[in-house]
Amino acid sequence: MRSLGLDIGDKRIGVALSDPTAVLASPLTIINRREDLATIEAITSIIIKNSVGRVIVGLPRSMDGSLGKQAEKVQTFIQKLRSHTSMPVVFRDERLTTVLARRLMQASYTKRARKESRDDAIAAALILQAYLDEGNNEFL
Repeated sequence: MRSLGLDIGDKRIGVALSDPTAVLASPLTIINRREDLATIEAITSIIIKNSVGRVIVGLPRSMDGSLGKQAEKVQTFIQKLRSHTSMPVVFRDERLTTVLARRLMQASYTKRARKESRDDAIAAALILQAYLDEGNNEFL
């Protein structure tokens, strides 16, 4: 069963997809945020097109583990997403994934515009891969 990873930001949502055996996560795309309904339709379209069985969402916690304003925004958006799909949604701590994604991109690419355009999708892949590595799938 494929899993979808989401890194939800105010302007963009990074999207990652696992392979069919739920072993490897790869960056898929970036969705530019518009109104919530259009953004949700874009996500549900990806879910249907790729036969996704669950969605893993990065939850931005503060360094002390508490939930701040951004985490509340993510939770509110996911409540709206859940009202449009019966797909199971799992939250995963995403502390420092965007920082790690930027470092990986800096090591791989030199063109700034290209680097910035993929940070969110790579962060989503890191969130999803960490979830898969913990053995949170039925294939292990």
